[in-house]
Amino acid sequence: MSTKVNKIGVLTSGGDSPGMNAAIRAVVRTGIYYGLEVFGIMRGYSGIIEDDMFQMSSRSVANIIQRGGTILKTARCKEFYNEEGRKKAFANLQKQGIDGLVVIGGDGSFTGAYKLNKEFGIPCIGIPGTIDKDLYGTDFTLGFDTAANTAVAAIDKIRDTADSHDRLFIVEVMGRHAGYIAMHSGIATGAEHILMPEVNTTIDEIIAALSEQEKRRKLVNLVIVAEGYMPDPSNPKIKGANEVARLLEERLKGLEIRVTILGHIQRGGPPSCIDRLIASRMGYHAVESLLEGRHNVMVGILNNNMHYTPLEIAIREKQKMGEDWLEIVKILAS
Repeated sequence: MSTKVNKIGVLTSGGDSPGMNAAIRAVVRTGIYYGLEVFGIMRGYSGIIEDDMFQMSSRSVANIIQRGGTILKTARCKEFYNEEGRKKAFANLQKQGIDGLVVIGGDGSFTGAYKLNKEFGIPCIGIPGTIDKDLYGTDFTLGFDTAANTAVAAIDKIRDTADSHDRLFIVEVMGRHAGYIAMHSGIATGAEHILMPEVNTTIDEIIAALSEQEKRRKLVNLVIVAEGYMPDPSNPKIKGANEVARLLEERLKGLEIRVTILGHIQRGGPPSCIDRLIASRMGYHAVESLLEGRHNVMVGILNNNMHYTPLEIAIREKQKMGEDWLEIVKILAS
């Protein structure tokens, strides 16, 4: 397939995240500005397999930058996992004349893009769209800032009631296997404990800390738990806030515990200013990359500069939490 692109497709795949619409808008309007035809693909890779694609205009993306979710819908497509499904997808792309693809999603979505390029030569660009902020090669992912701010607003309200009662409040935030939302929201709300997959904090350590705080007559005990946190790594089925509460109740008789699971409210709502800006910037540079022949990369931002990570590396590597952040968590929660 020629590396020169004339007609591009854009899709959103995997979990939705605030800022996806802003990225779609930027891809469409940048593509049209440079004389490309831009096709929207519905429901991620399912839309390619089902040939559910339509040409987009500037008006197609009017009044969407402030909306959460994704106007193109999203899905996880099992059929695309096998070679036959990808052959069908490629045939539909050829039928539509699409010779470049912008994929907005996470590592699973990028795996699909990488395989599509590897097997059929279609130039692909990835835009990191995930609230988890777990992708290697970028300081920002679409939706993380909005999700963290949503968590902070909810935790602030919970702290108000925690301040009125002699109870332990446990709040679970999203993040899949990463603790970035927990860490950021926990620091920002002054949580007494932050439990994340990246730090092997045991139940014994939590109990010791709670006992120490009791001696110091600390009035509020607020624990933020990442959904992927496992109090016992040898048993991966035991994880999250409800399991932490159960284990503490077994060991600390008479302790009143209240659990709040914030859940999918963290995915929804209007994207923050930061998410709208980075989505616009990444969408613009995704199209620029296709035009300049910089293919099969994830568009990211490192130290406020655009950074291009090969999809193969973006899939393989994981974002590592800085030691300075872990030190901050330990000191400020003491």
